[in-house]
Amino acid sequence: MSYIQKPAAHHPALPKNKLGHTRRDYEASMSTLCAGCGHDSITAAIIEACYRMDLPSHRIAKVSGIGCSSKSPTYFLGRSHGFNSVHGRMPSVSTGANLANRDLVYIGVSGDGDTASIGLGQFCHAVRRQLNMTYIVMNNGCYGLTKGQFSATNDKSSPSKKGQANPFDAIDLCQMAISLGAGFVARSFSGDKAQMVPLIEAALSYNGFAFLDILSPCVTFNNHTTSTKSYEYIRDHYQMTGRLDFVPQMDDIKVEYDTGTSTDVAMHDGSMLRLHKLDDSHDVRSSDEALMAIRKSAAANEVATGLLYINDEQRDLHDVLATDGRPLNSIPMSELCPGSDTLAKINKSLA
Repeated sequence: MSYIQKPAAHHPALPKNKLGHTRRDYEASMSTLCAGCGHDSITAAIIEACYRMDLPSHRIAKVSGIGCSSKSPTYFLGRSHGFNSVHGRMPSVSTGANLANRDLVYIGVSGDGDTASIGLGQFCHAVRRQLNMTYIVMNNGCYGLTKGQFSATNDKSSPSKKGQANPFDAIDLCQMAISLGAGFVARSFSGDKAQMVPLIEAALSYNGFAFLDILSPCVTFNNHTTSTKSYEYIRDHYQMTGRLDFVPQMDDIKVEYDTGTSTDVAMHDGSMLRLHKLDDSHDVRSSDEALMAIRKSAAANEVATGLLYINDEQRDLHDVLATDGRPLNSIPMSELCPGSDTLAKINKSLA
């Protein structure tokens, strides 16, 4: 896979944050995702949030798994630490890195397949351990890298490529995160920048496990008119002539609507997605109310967006384990390994 670097030169009059950085300083390689992919909008929102928060790039670690979503860290924060792990294993890699260096800001990027299928167990344990990180799922309901098979977040009865209905209920990752003890849970839509950027800023500021489920339309693999997440373009002609794929150029889908209201969003294939933005009457500190809001919206064929739940008093993994306030990778070996006498005392205490 080839990566195209963006030109280093930029206009000298670009606005700068308190660190003297422009938004361009938080960018990276050119995106190779399909034109119009919602993942690129999420990438732009992450860049905007880090720029507005004056975060130094060298203090950020971005970790991902496998999938279209996990390719996206290549397109933002090019000056940050990064690790692209194997399918579904991003949470355990993030846990090890976080335990070694608690001073970094951790951004985990995953997909609905990477998290809700092969990585579901890893996701659950990252939540219950209250790992201090921002965990973003770019949720399109399908496996975009392997021709659009449905993931575990795809809606029940949504037809497959061959017209077969999905017989299984979808896993709602926000409900699961709240039930497992996540201290910050939010949902958004990739085309709603005005909502998405503040949510990412809040998640990055949160001390504990912050989860963001962002619905992100796939422009290539969804012709399912009942789906709330993805759609496929008809490609019969190209399949008959032996061409593997063709993705027409499309514009990003963007929306603007007020809190407390709902809006219908037209997908590229003509299907509709109905969003409902929670208003100030929603008690974000009540997990029961958060779960009820999700379920009420689902019953009305809507997707509740916004900050769903926050626990102001959550302790992160380092607090739970009472680790040293210093990053473990900065502690001298003489302290990490105090010698055989100390080990003998520990063993004797366990006898």
